[in-house]
Amino acid sequence: MRISSIKSVRPCTLSSVQFELPIAINTIPTKKNSSVALRTQKSYLKCGILDSIDGSKNLSLMEPAKVSKRWREYQGIKNWEGLLDPLDDNLRREIIRYGNFIEATYQSYNLDISSPSYGTCRYSKRILLDESGFSKTGYRVCRNLTANSGIRLPRWMPTWMAMQSSWIGYVAVCQNKKEIARLGRRDVVIALRGTVTCLEWLENLRATLTPLSGTDNGSDSDSYPDPDSEVPMVESGFLSLYTSTFENRPSLQTLLKQEISRILEKYRNEPLSFTITGHSLGAALATVAAYDIKNTFGNSALVTVISFAGPRVGNWSFRCELEKQGTKILRIVNSDDLITKVPGFVIENNEQNQFSDNFSSNNAPAGLGGWVHKLVEDMQWVYADVGCELRLSSRDSPYLSGINIATCHDLKTYLHLVDGFVGSNCPFRATARKIINKNLGSG
Repeated sequence: MRISSIKSVRPCTLSSVQFELPIAINTIPTKKNSSVALRTQKSYLKCGILDSIDGSKNLSLMEPAKVSKRWREYQGIKNWEGLLDPLDDNLRREIIRYGNFIEATYQSYNLDISSPSYGTCRYSKRILLDESGFSKTGYRVCRNLTANSGIRLPRWMPTWMAMQSSWIGYVAVCQNKKEIARLGRRDVVIALRGTVTCLEWLENLRATLTPLSGTDNGSDSDSYPDPDSEVPMVESGFLSLYTSTFENRPSLQTLLKQEISRILEKYRNEPLSFTITGHSLGAALATVAAYDIKNTFGNSALVTVISFAGPRVGNWSFRCELEKQGTKILRIVNSDDLITKVPGFVIENNEQNQFSDNFSSNNAPAGLGGWVHKLVEDMQWVYADVGCELRLSSRDSPYLSGINIATCHDLKTYLHLVDGFVGSNCPFRATARKIINKNLGSG
């Protein structure tokens, strides 16, 4: 178990404005919140460097900086050394730009449970980004992605609750010559949304670890290896959503591999990067997908994960395998977001005395720390954080009043915090702008 203390640092601005955030879109859909979300999707005003989502203005207040000379650094080839604290302005823009691609998945998702097309994408690939409010990206969507749950609910359950397969994101390839020149390579974005459907919520609760060998056939394993073994393992529910098939619908894993194989063949003579970006559940699936892509295609291209509000994914061996592969992961974490602290427990580098140290500091009975340590290991609950971390805090923003669980986890909050973050000594810049949404009530 890792217990970390967060210092409260005075923001670099004295302004104080309260605002109302939208309901969390990654929630179990109901007729009430789905209609509210649909009614207000087009009226969102974006946070940070974003203006509006209707495409009336460009994506940023300033022209995106040219990153071609250092694009590998911004993609994490040096593990973002010297770029995170203080936060490099070019990297800030790139992080928010990738966050926009995730936001497009939320704007495109059909949340109306009374609709026969509930759970699908509301737009065709050709117009998805434009209709979601993100025109002029220079990217073109080339593949829709669906995820299937391995959980089967009784047939008497409402259809929208028992829906096995749901649209979860897309693959988009940069096609604009000016944007390719700015980026220094042809970039491929894989964008994945967070939890929406009931079965996805149930998958999230399957917190025991499963060996990654399950990626070969998509089946869950009921017998786990010795906790002391070096087998890379990930959360059972995440692996199920990544590998499960449903009727004639292929798994998310199959869809991704097919599309990546096609892209690698088509652009084999060009500098190429794969950026997998996701929020919440999407962040977890992005990490699993990155491991699988590198494992399958090797060093064909640089694979980078930009994750927002991601839960823990796998054990220490999984983390080590990611590092051996050269998979680059940047986790954007809000210290006040509970989702980033689950599932399971973290024991850094499998240190056997970590539990004992933590429990001793709380005056626990002698030997209790070791007993709890053995318990969570036997139950496959020992996780490890992966990649590099950009740690933010809702408490540092002068525009956020109070700590609300849904608000702290919301993607717009994350983009707002990234836009405002300066560094550990000055966590929020005065020029950062607030998120505004006056039209929404509570969900």
